[in-house]
Amino acid sequence: MPPYADAIASFWKGRLANGPRAAERPTLQHLLGNASVPFDLARARAQAADLVRAIQGDGRQVLLIPGFMAGEQRMEPLRAVLNAAGYDAHGWGMGRNFGPKPDSLERIDRRVDAIRRETGGKVTLVGWSLGGLFAREYAKYAAEKVGGVVTMGTPFSGDPRANHAWRLYQLVSGFPVDQPPFACNREEKPPVPTVALWSRRDGVILPQCAKGRAGERDRAIEVDCTHMGFAASPEGILAVGRALEAMRG
Repeated sequence: MPPYADAIASFWKGRLANGPRAAERPTLQHLLGNASVPFDLARARAQAADLVRAIQGDGRQVLLIPGFMAGEQRMEPLRAVLNAAGYDAHGWGMGRNFGPKPDSLERIDRRVDAIRRETGGKVTLVGWSLGGLFAREYAKYAAEKVGGVVTMGTPFSGDPRANHAWRLYQLVSGFPVDQPPFACNREEKPPVPTVALWSRRDGVILPQCAKGRAGERDRAIEVDCTHMGFAASPEGILAVGRALEAMRG
């Protein structure tokens, strides 16, 4: 071994120890658990009638915003149950979610205005994963039009790299995960009622990042599902119904 090898090792050890540590991420076991989504969808179809009876809709208009790389169809099981239960749930009308664009909030605003033309009432936003970040930021952008925000496994708190999706997000969207192309303060609570749905079994997003801390959301509800299961499993769909009920009054 060269005589200077120990000195080099000591040099780098000190700098690596004092430098930024890698963000904690969910376990590989929980990540692989997301492969159960076909079974979640099958269970949701089989239990659809029970879910409709368990959720008491009140006619509110609801806008569903899909997660990263997901489209309208991915939210359809949730939308179908909410509509059958008495809500007026709508798709976001923008196809697949390929990440934020400079005009994302303006496009959501146009969609909200189109929905509000029917009654003039406020629209409640339900956003899955990245869709929840869109919902929270839009609620700050146009709070007078929003009745509340429900997030489903949305990483609005803590390190934006504490998940298994941020590298793909940057590759597809073209923006750093901590620098979206519009004004954004993830941890700031919107000035409307907010409920955060989170799961210990998420597998994609670190649970505490989706749960948030006091002051970052009004209420947090734990759900027994995977990240993919938020919009597909009976547990995830029922949790959205419970979150909407919690915002009444």
